[in-house]
Amino acid sequence: MTHLKNRRSSTLSETTILIIEDDPDIRELIRYHLERDGYRTIEAETGENGLERVQEESVALILLDLMLPVLDGLEVCRRIRAESGSKRIPIIMLTAKGEESDIVVGLEVGADDYITKPFSPQVLLARIRAVLRRGVRNVLNDDEALQIHELAIHPARHEVRVAGVPVDLTRTEFEVLKYLVNRPGWVRTRGQIMAAVHGHVHSVTERAVDVQIVGLRKKLGEAGCYVETVRGVGYRFRE
Repeated sequence: MTHLKNRRSSTLSETTILIIEDDPDIRELIRYHLERDGYRTIEAETGENGLERVQEESVALILLDLMLPVLDGLEVCRRIRAESGSKRIPIIMLTAKGEESDIVVGLEVGADDYITKPFSPQVLLARIRAVLRRGVRNVLNDDEALQIHELAIHPARHEVRVAGVPVDLTRTEFEVLKYLVNRPGWVRTRGQIMAAVHGHVHSVTERAVDVQIVGLRKKLGEAGCYVETVRGVGYRFRE
């Protein structure tokens, strides 16, 4: 048992998490719990300093406060996503506001997940583990099938089966399901779903996405419960 514990600590110690947070007490709290869980941490108290650390260090994940002075978290996120060397680093957005509009904007500029303050350290650690797990998964290719829960999805055949039974989906319903399944657990805003499925078609509204989700759930039957609503934000496919 001791041997296994040491191996886990050794592996996690190679995982560096950047904390970009201007409140020193919150930074210290996060650092304490992350390092106790075996992660290596580096810190930045401003957005500018955070961007510098991203360039200097090999970072596995970023915890990014939304309400930073001067250069706010949204702009920091945009800049990280604009750089080829950092655009794939997972970002968890920290926000004290908890306002739906802020969460939606944060996700749409590139954050992978969010957590509102005040938060439980155990919840934060669980979110970090989940995002890191998602980061190593392969994206679903059109020529390969995916089995998740009791669903089997084959993009090339435009085919979905639930417990072996074919499900007749419209093209749009199929594309919505494929988009959500591509990143299980990730929250997708209505705007992201619209852009991925319809492109920038102005006649398609966010209400249309809700209607498509209702139809998709109905056709999936009991498996429709895996398509979860994140109130005020969007949808996700349960891991």
